[in-house]
Amino acid sequence: MATKTREGTASAEVDTATRERILLEASRLFRHHGYAATTLREVADAAGIKAGSIYYHFESKEQILGEVLDKGILAVAKAVRERVEALPQGATARKKVAAAIEGHLWGLLHHGDFTSANIRIYGQIPPAAKNRHRKVRRDYADYWDALLDEALQRGELRRDIGATIARLFVIGALNWTVEWYNPQKGSFDDFVEQITTIVFDGTFVKE
Repeated sequence: MATKTREGTASAEVDTATRERILLEASRLFRHHGYAATTLREVADAAGIKAGSIYYHFESKEQILGEVLDKGILAVAKAVRERVEALPQGATARKKVAAAIEGHLWGLLHHGDFTSANIRIYGQIPPAAKNRHRKVRRDYADYWDALLDEALQRGELRRDIGATIARLFVIGALNWTVEWYNPQKGSFDDFVEQITTIVFDGTFVKE
């Protein structure tokens, strides 16, 4: 009985590893070739499995797409929440937003294929897939809105801008760093400091 249990556990681990490999390879192909141009056969070949075997793990390409999109957002959201929640009690709204910026960048750059695929192909995907994924995106946007609303209430965010515009601009700007960030040109910490300075203080010296 113990042997069967071990074999069952090993089989489950193999299945999980294969499933994750399929998602990773799909995210890379979606990122570089787009959703419509990527076939399930290409995903299977990249994952090192037979084309028919992919249906053991997923019902369709659209299901793979949904999980790729969700993983991209959820990885970033997790990194953001961890950094904000690690701040001491009573931290200013500015410090919370700074922590969120660091978490967003870390999540983006450490899960590049998933996050870049999410950014690049969102406009291409079928309406049904977009609708299913919308709640995950909305939850993350709501988290940022809460941080920025707090900053607004505390007088730390300019009232002539507002939380929604601030969130759209900041997240939009942060998202595209995954396409041009080069770790060989400086440390991640220095990069985060530069980006945070731009967000909070702009790029030009005040007259």
